[in-house]
Amino acid sequence: MGQNICVIGASEGKQEVEELFEEIMMENISNMMEEIDLKPREAQSVPKARNPKRPTPRHIIIKMPKVKYEERILKAAREKPLVTYKGAPIKLAAYFSKETMQDRRAWQKIVDRMKTQYLQPKILFLTKLSFRVEGLIKSFPDKNKLKEFIITKLILQKMLTGLL
Repeated sequence: MGQNICVIGASEGKQEVEELFEEIMMENISNMMEEIDLKPREAQSVPKARNPKRPTPRHIIIKMPKVKYEERILKAAREKPLVTYKGAPIKLAAYFSKETMQDRRAWQKIVDRMKTQYLQPKILFLTKLSFRVEGLIKSFPDKNKLKEFIITKLILQKMLTGLL
């Protein structure tokens, strides 16, 4: 979990998706090639079958052998003004599973409410809520831990009434 990269907008040719990923890396971050093992553990196109009525490229999900490789590749891609494949612009992004996305969405109403009170909330990797209260940054992996914490904070109790 957390070591997947999604390649968006790269047109597949006849080569395997693993080869396509290596070509993208060579074109964009060749300076990192010796430092990072770019052989993905797994690679697949999503959806698996092409739709002839939809000519847009499929997303390619690359499962990296280590999280640190994913982080370094995405950081290098963000620092580059334009990521391309065969001259066409593409996008590299972190790919989260459906379950992770549901967990992240579960925090959203709480985050929105906290933003109105300037608590600087963030959803951290992967689904942990973090915010600033009384000059300290507090983090919570789930809503139960947050409930236990806000028992001692009347202001937070009032703010989050009905959301927990």
